[in-house]
Formats: sequence, structure tokens, C-alpha cells
Amino acid sequence: MNAPRPVTAFIGLGANLGDAVAALHAACTALEALPDTTLVACSRLYRSAPVGVTGQPDYVNAVAQVRTPLSAESLLTAMMRIEADHGRHRAYPMAPRTLDLDLLLYGDARIDRPHLHVPHPRMHLRAFVLVPLAELAPELEIPGAGRVADLLPAVADQAIEPLSELT
Repeated sequence: MNAPRPVTAFIGLGANLGDAVAALHAACTALEALPDTTLVACSRLYRSAPVGVTGQPDYVNAVAQVRTPLSAESLLTAMMRIEADHGRHRAYPMAPRTLDLDLLLYGDARIDRPHLHVPHPRMHLRAFVLVPLAELAPELEIPGAGRVADLLPAVADQAIEPLSELT
């Protein structure tokens, strides 16, 4: 039996509770520790205001690029385990988070299942995703949305501040 072919995936990282910077560093380490998975790159850290809610602390965000033989579903399961290991509780939609990992892209796959939507349905509308993603792969094509670099002007009015290098 042949081993699954590795796929390049992009993962959004965010946190706005506790030591968010440490949580993102630890999440990248945990992603790299997944079976046969390589952490290709991590963007720098960015600070952004929560979208769609008020009264929450700002987020720290980044994007990680991995190369993995895990299926999209297995990768998502592993990401949820990493979140749980960092104290993530899903108390209600849009709740503050100790760690949030979103599967943004899985190769050029389009996946539409109740628990998994790839490409992430709102990624092309969010500066906190597009800006760090453009740092890693500006020419990348988001299926159904367009090239990352071409999508940046539409989110230019969203406040996002670079903090530091992640790795």
C-alpha cells in the first residue's frame, strides 16, 4: 500500500486569552510534531481587533504552512486536540479563545462538510488571515476567491498591526 502523498495546508492561528503569543508559539511546535508533518513556515505575529463582537481583548494572529500526509479530516482532528490541550473551550459562538486553529486551505481542495469547510469560508474577507498568508504565499490562489495578493486591497481598511516574527 502506498503512503498518502503530502499536501500543503495553511492554518490560521489566533488567541485572545491568556498568553496569546506563547500559545501561538506552542501551537506551531505542536503542528510540527504531527506525524510525518513538516512545518514549512510561520508568518510573523499580528494584533487585530475581534471581528463581529465587542468587549473582547484583541487577538494575536498568524498563519502556518505545513506539508502533511494527514487527510483534511485527520488534520482538523489534530488541530482541535491541540486547541483543547491549550485550554480551548467552545462556550458559545465567537467566544474569546486561548487558542483557535482554522484549516484555511488544504492543497487546492474544496471541502464542504458540516464540520469542515475548505477553503475557510470567510478567509478572503479577513485581514488577520490575508495579511499573514500574503507574507508566506502572495501568489497563492484561494479556490473560488482569487489570488491572495489581489484580495488584500479589499481588507485594507481592517486594522492589523505586525508584532514580531513567530519562529
